[in-house]
Amino acid sequence: MTTASRFAHVGRSILAVSLATAGVAALAQDAGDSTPRGSITVPENVQIFGKNDPNNRRATAIVNGDIITGTDVDQRVALVVAANQGKIQPEEMDRLRLQILRNLIDETLQIQEAKAQELDVKDSEVEQSYARLSAQNFPQNPKGMDAYLTRIGSSPASLKRQIKGELSWNNLLRRNVHPFVNVSQEEVKETMDRLKAAKGTEEYHIGEIYLASTPETQAAVYENAKKIVDQVKQGASFSAMARTYSEASTKSVGGDLGWIRLAQLPTELSSAAAGLQPGQLVGPVQTPGGFSILVLIDKRAVLTADPRDALLSLKQISIDFPAGTTDADATKRASDFAAAIKGAKGCGDVDSVAKSIGAQVVENDQVKARDLPGPLQETLLKLSLGETSPPFGSVQEGVRMLMLCGRDDPQVDAGPKFEEIMSQLEDDRVNKRAQAFLRDLRRDAVIEYN
Repeated sequence: MTTASRFAHVGRSILAVSLATAGVAALAQDAGDSTPRGSITVPENVQIFGKNDPNNRRATAIVNGDIITGTDVDQRVALVVAANQGKIQPEEMDRLRLQILRNLIDETLQIQEAKAQELDVKDSEVEQSYARLSAQNFPQNPKGMDAYLTRIGSSPASLKRQIKGELSWNNLLRRNVHPFVNVSQEEVKETMDRLKAAKGTEEYHIGEIYLASTPETQAAVYENAKKIVDQVKQGASFSAMARTYSEASTKSVGGDLGWIRLAQLPTELSSAAAGLQPGQLVGPVQTPGGFSILVLIDKRAVLTADPRDALLSLKQISIDFPAGTTDADATKRASDFAAAIKGAKGCGDVDSVAKSIGAQVVENDQVKARDLPGPLQETLLKLSLGETSPPFGSVQEGVRMLMLCGRDDPQVDAGPKFEEIMSQLEDDRVNKRAQAFLRDLRRDAVIEYN
């Protein structure tokens, strides 16, 4: 997603918006910074005087005079829990609440800074964005969003506050960052030349959750990373976990690194990702400065047509099993069904054959191969016209087969266009400068915890 499109759009779903955090920030303000800078030294044998356990602190704060209540935290936590389909362990809730509180503090700072620079977001803009999200997720029920948020323990006000934070931050980036980010034509050309030189090599679509650590915090951060890995393996959304816990600039897009070659990654990460198959997870992987958790979303050959992008014309032939059908009966009926359909002479004959055995036929000539489950992808891409897949299904859902009636193969990928590469390079630079601006806002903030 380009910087421009990210500015112009506030998420495509409830969950995308509900999990968005500070994400990107803006330009460093080193000039005029009166705070002395130097290395922080910590003795090896540390003695702690007194108690300071943040886990025992109530999750409320006052940020430059603006109050974040426990209810604010609870309602935002409810959005994250819903995004993970409730698959967050009870022992993880304290850690999640602290992360949400940090996110709300950043959001408050963003809204405050936008107002200070006279870039405050109008209520009408927030309502328009909220209405768009409602229409996308509940097209037949404009009030469906309100009911959904209330049902999961959140509220419309919480999501609208999130939207206001994102719009405020985008306004700040437009003024303070984007005009000062420049990418030369020579840089874009060099990138395009490198892509052409890499034609045919494998490219990986990777997601990352990055957690920073120091020698003193390394063990604790590693254990935290292991808990995140366990939650994802148990079904939690990787994207949602990245938005909540990652400390990389890609957290705002769910940790999505986009399409990259392994050589672009640090050696530790490229070695870990090399053996992954789509959908697999690896980590925590130690890198200089912290730990990373990687997921391989997909992979492809650079500037080479991907057979999975083929557009298929399919006919689905199916039969249902009567109630009470045993597994043995279902197997026999499925075998007879498959034999009858395989006897059809192509797509022009299958309708009459299906009718003769009481089967139903559904046709779709706009099926992209990559949208099908993995095993079916491989099977259908090996078929000739008029051939069928093996029967599949269950006793409860019946059995079906797919017949290939047409296939439009993809054209050879010419690679990203000049403008797309320039936007991506600009996006990367905005994100790098972004973090520094947010760090400045945090450093200058007056925050009281209750």
